[in-house]
Amino acid sequence: MNIGITNDHRGVKAKQFLTEYLTALDYNVIDYGADTEEPVDFPDYAKKLGDGVLNHEVTLGIAICGTGIGMSIALNKMHGIYCAKVSTVSEAALSKAHNDANVIAISEEMNEELMKEVIKTFIETPFTNIDRYKRRNDKIKDIETNV
Repeated sequence: MNIGITNDHRGVKAKQFLTEYLTALDYNVIDYGADTEEPVDFPDYAKKLGDGVLNHEVTLGIAICGTGIGMSIALNKMHGIYCAKVSTVSEAALSKAHNDANVIAISEEMNEELMKEVIKTFIETPFTNIDRYKRRNDKIKDIETNV
């Protein structure tokens, strides 16, 4: 599976850590992020990852910035991207199981062990495909197309 990862200047170290971790788990990681801690604008890097997901270069995406909030806002402006800003393992699981998120946004300040658990849970959790969740997700898509 191809996993996309992006970051701004605050997420360089977390990206490097997660890339090594995911590679060790036999995932192919495609890097859309900044490589230095020189300040950059996170929307530019969010768009690169979103385009990778929409163009099917990657199956899922991981976005990292100072809080994860900016990346999630930018990514959720893209038609077809469903990004969850996640801080816990439970949120990672539910973002996939209930909401079928295709991108996760996290803070670069997250503890490395928690980061590994959150990302692994996000990648490995399937969408439950239960009628009520499909119906709710369809309503989100209706909002997206009728705005």
